[in-house]
Amino acid sequence: MRSIILSLAIVAITVNALAQVTISNGKHVLEISGSISTYYNDRQLKFDEEDKQKNRFKLRDAQLDLEGRIGSNYEYDLKLDFADMASNNSGAELDPENPGLMSATFKYKGFDFMDIEMGYGKVYYSRSSMNPFNYSAYWQRAELVRGSIFSRRDVGVTLMKNFWKQRANLYLGAYTGLGELSLIGDNDPSGQLEYIGRFDISYPARYRYREIDDKISPIPMFSVGVNGRIMNKRLPNGESFPDNATSEYGLKVIDGKRYVYGMDASFQYMGFSGQFEIHQIKSEPQNENDPLFQNLTPRQTRGYVLSGGFIAQANYFIKELKTILSARYEELDLNDLVQGKSERFSTAIAYQMNSYNAMIKFQYFNILREESIDPLKWNEQFRIGMQFQFR
Repeated sequence: MRSIILSLAIVAITVNALAQVTISNGKHVLEISGSISTYYNDRQLKFDEEDKQKNRFKLRDAQLDLEGRIGSNYEYDLKLDFADMASNNSGAELDPENPGLMSATFKYKGFDFMDIEMGYGKVYYSRSSMNPFNYSAYWQRAELVRGSIFSRRDVGVTLMKNFWKQRANLYLGAYTGLGELSLIGDNDPSGQLEYIGRFDISYPARYRYREIDDKISPIPMFSVGVNGRIMNKRLPNGESFPDNATSEYGLKVIDGKRYVYGMDASFQYMGFSGQFEIHQIKSEPQNENDPLFQNLTPRQTRGYVLSGGFIAQANYFIKELKTILSARYEELDLNDLVQGKSERFSTAIAYQMNSYNAMIKFQYFNILREESIDPLKWNEQFRIGMQFQFR
């Protein structure tokens, strides 16, 4: 009986104002949080299309997040999405924006010169990709950064360091290179890794990875970042990548060298905020008959293909109405050897019933222009739903 009372005295369980559950024994602190989100989707199809299967209710998230600290040197994060686990088990195609296993990482902070993070989780590339979904007014990220052009998560190791009172951040990492499919076990037959680096700096104070100025910043704040990633996965003769590794656009992993580089800028002031982000991909397939070359000759292609695009977004938080207004324009060129670019425009409205913990979200999509190599069945799309989170 005495040992039970002693154990209860050592372990303290608290629930803060945001409903996050914290368990601690003094040295080990575990924070338990999670989220549920669901929406209704409606597509306005082109005149010659009749397939309306995307008009449905969808359970987007059923997440459980376990974040812990042991002493001052160790941190870990395990995040699962049961909605996507159920979808993947049913045979549905993996959603790179929102996979079943979202994070399984641990971090060592005992070195003075740099922290080390290992495991599976988000890679440190693209501010829009790194911004948490639950703090956005949108139901879907821009097509450029959703995970079909370049991976958002992978298994690997990252060295990270912040400077100047956390205003500047540096990330250097090496990863398997297959993105979310790195969880299947082996690397592809090339055995090569992907290397990613990022540096961002903010002024006049630390700038978190968020889109909305919900704190109503009294002074203008700015952040600028640059990042790049490189892989050389030249396959041996007769070998191929795992199924779905190249993704729907054939750009995520290629048989050859691939360089990705981009920059992003963000600002916020008095409830207004904005983001701009641009990326370019240079693909150098090793085979002259690679599908990316679109049946053109080596003289016409010069041995490489360029892809990429940009995103521009503006937001305003009306504190008195607890409402977020946002508009986003995105442009994407999947292949510079094919004439034309795609353009999309989206607007979003989010009403905060209880900050981000209970929020109604509405998003409208409009396809302004599409590429011939990526034809769509629809012109407009509407999504409305609610997210609930305890954290």
